[in-house]
Amino acid sequence: MEIQKIGIVGAGQMGNGIAHVLALAGYDVLLNDISQDGLDAAMATITRNMERQVSRDKITQSDMDGALGRIASTLTLTDLGATDLVIEAATERETVKQAIFDALLPHLLPHTILTSNTSSISITRLASRTDRPEKFMGFHFMNPVPVMQLVELIRGIATDKDTYNACLSVVEKLGKTAASAEDFPGFIVNRILMPMINEAVYTLYEGVGNVRSIDQSMKLGANHPMGPLELADFIGLDTCLAIMNVLHDGLADTKYRPCPLLTKYVEAGWLGRKTGRGFYDYRGETPVPTR
Repeated sequence: MEIQKIGIVGAGQMGNGIAHVLALAGYDVLLNDISQDGLDAAMATITRNMERQVSRDKITQSDMDGALGRIASTLTLTDLGATDLVIEAATERETVKQAIFDALLPHLLPHTILTSNTSSISITRLASRTDRPEKFMGFHFMNPVPVMQLVELIRGIATDKDTYNACLSVVEKLGKTAASAEDFPGFIVNRILMPMINEAVYTLYEGVGNVRSIDQSMKLGANHPMGPLELADFIGLDTCLAIMNVLHDGLADTKYRPCPLLTKYVEAGWLGRKTGRGFYDYRGETPVPTR
């Protein structure tokens, strides 16, 4: 099956990035969100990011104009039923994702493939609640989507070969690289990345180093482009905590226990860049460590 029209649920940081790259690759995109403000902000972000690509000669003005013309938006979730592929990119809460798929099911075309951009939730479990578990899989983009080259493709226990190949062809058309992952908590990237971030928070919690020394150590000592605490702020501390809880619950190993300090920051509403404070305070001209 050739995929031509793609629906995206959620116009946030991930959703607008996914819409951006799909439209540039020639797909017709229908972007859905629960608020018009969210859709307007997404289109403004996509336009701004494409303008930056034009200024850097990554794409032409004609490429940008064509891509923007291929993105439509809607507040009505069921409008996405007429697409060939749905990519759910809503908040990382399983009950929310289940409610979205439940609402979509009666309106889908027989051939529509359902996917989730989840970073850690069981694909098999999400798929089992639908009428098409064989046409359901994980489609996990990395953030920021226009920049990052990897997409994790995660097959549930029932996902068939045609569905996998159809999604693989989309990744290839985007010019990105697919990593095939089995459906275990955290998949590949977050199974490795989140415990590292969590350990960095423990290192801070136990007073081994402060925010700046921990991040500098990993940037200069391990050649990481971004320190783990800086990266946690970029991802969102609530997302990091949610993934750690999925790892801890799903694998039943104490090595995945979320650091109490991470929990405390989330309880305080200090979620990183998106709220202005996390392990760094972003409210001034330059980020300042909060510990």
